[in-house]
Formats: sequence, C-alpha cells, structure tokens
Amino acid sequence: MNLTPPAECCAFESPILDQVLPPILIMEFMFGLMGNVVALWMFIFHMDTWKPNSVYLTHLAVADSIVLFCLPFRADYYRRGKNWLYGDVMCRILLFLLAANRAAGIFFLTAVAVDRYFNIVHPMNRINRMGLGYALGVSFALWALIFLATGYLLANEHFFYNGNHTQCESFNICMGFSPLSTWHNTFYVSQFFLPTIIVAFCSVRITWQLRVRTMDKTGKIKRAVQFILAVALIFIICFFPSTISRIAVWILKAWHNECKYFEEANLAFYTSVCFTYFNSVLNPVVYYFSSPAFSGTFDKLLNKLLRRKEEDKDQMDSTQNDVSTVDNRRI
Repeated sequence: MNLTPPAECCAFESPILDQVLPPILIMEFMFGLMGNVVALWMFIFHMDTWKPNSVYLTHLAVADSIVLFCLPFRADYYRRGKNWLYGDVMCRILLFLLAANRAAGIFFLTAVAVDRYFNIVHPMNRINRMGLGYALGVSFALWALIFLATGYLLANEHFFYNGNHTQCESFNICMGFSPLSTWHNTFYVSQFFLPTIIVAFCSVRITWQLRVRTMDKTGKIKRAVQFILAVALIFIICFFPSTISRIAVWILKAWHNECKYFEEANLAFYTSVCFTYFNSVLNPVVYYFSSPAFSGTFDKLLNKLLRRKEEDKDQMDSTQNDVSTVDNRRI
C-alpha cells in the first residue's frame, strides 16, 4: 500500500486481480467479439424489416464491438501488475471508451425496453407510428448525452504513479471530494438506478399485460416479457455489483481519510467492474429476444446452415455409394 501525500491518493497491491482478471478479460473479448460480429452481420445484411428497436440494438452492438478491443489492453495492464505502457493518450481513450460503453449498454437497453412497453401496453400511442428517423434521432441524442457525460475523461490525465508502476485509472481513491470526482461517481451511480427504475416499471406493466391478455396468439407479449427479463438479468449481473461497490467507496470516503480503510472496498470494486464488461457478451442474447425479426432471421440462417451441412453429408455418402466396383474391388 502506498499513500502519496501531495495528491492524498491510495494505491494498493492486488496480486489476486493481477492473476485472475487477465484470463477473464480475454475470454470476454473472444466470446463478446464473436457474438457481436454475428449480430452486426445479421443486422446489416440479413434483416428484412427494420424497426426502432433494431436501430437501438445496432447502435448497442457497434458500441460493444468497439469497446471489446479495449479489453486485451486492460488484460495486459493487470498482467503487468497495474502498469500502463501505452502512453497518456491511449489511457484517456481507453477509459473514455469503457465509461461510454457502460452508459451505452444501459441507455440503449432501456430505450428498447421503453419501445417494447409502448408497443405492448399502449399500442395506439402515436410514438409507435414514428418511423426509423425518430429512432435515429433518439440514438444520436443518447450518444450526445453519453459524450457530454463522459467526454471529460479525454481532457484529463489519469496516471497515478505507484513506485515504478504507472496506473491508468479513472477511479483512483483520493481523499476529499473534488467537483470532477464527485460528478464521475454521481453519473456512475445515477446511470444505473434511473434506468433500472424505468426497466422495472416496464417489466411490471408488460408482465401484467400478459396476465390480462390470456389469448396472446402471436406470442408478442410473451416475447416482450422474455426480453424484459433478459434486460433485467443483465442489469443485475453486469451493472449492479460495481454500482454498489462504488457507493461503498463513496460512503467510506465520508467517514475515513486513511488508505487502510479502503483496501477491501477497492478490491471489490475492481473485481465487480469485470462484470460490467460482461454485458458485451450477454447483449447478443438480448438481441434474440428483442423482436421476431431478429430471432426469425437467426433461426432461418441457422436452419439453412444445418441443412447445408446435411446436404453435404448426404452428397458425400451418395458419392461413396456410387463408387464403381469390379470383383468386389474398388476402382
């Protein structure tokens, strides 16, 4: 543990994180990239009909695909014992992308949940008659909000020197409450709780609608319930742990001003942050439940691929059976 008097910031040795996090981050990178590339391929080349929720999910898939390329750098950072070797500019860009992706994951999933809510609970609302231009406008507005809320990470250096190691962190534990750190923590916490309230409200109303409409012939409401449950699961698994652990650090700062009180909370926070990156792996599962257009296209492509494999196998068997033989000898 090291306390630097001028900045009054804490740095902790975390050998457990240095061993455990790199393989987890690499696995998230591989599986997340595979799922999101397939999702983008389907959105761009195989979607027959586009709806507002398709627009929101495409933006989400783009954000996930971009941020996934940050994870190998983060894995290397932890592998070296939290020592950043790629310079100040790369540090700023990486921290900005990680923060922007967390916000994008929450905001765009919430946007799809609200879209499902209006389609199921208020089918006659004029919002449902607005086209793709409206969805694009909402998407650009969300990106503008995300950039305004996290863009400051590009404007400041985030290095903290602990011995001969250069740490690249946006959540250094420093004593006191500066305006920038206060905003950083406030946005980190509020961007989880406000959308969670919205998603919870949409979940209750859509689920109640399923109970009221016992004859859901098309399965539209049931699919919406499945989607909402998938979103809620992502919120709980990916965003809730890091939010709670960040609140714990914030509360400790109000009570204590010595680094020894923050070591366990610091370990809990950086462990839980890895679950935040896991949303990029789970989001393709949400895409499947988002609309019949996506799941139908996916099922069609999967069946086509399986059928092609069966045809190739049948053709191979037929070729082997047609081999001419003379006196029981193959020629």
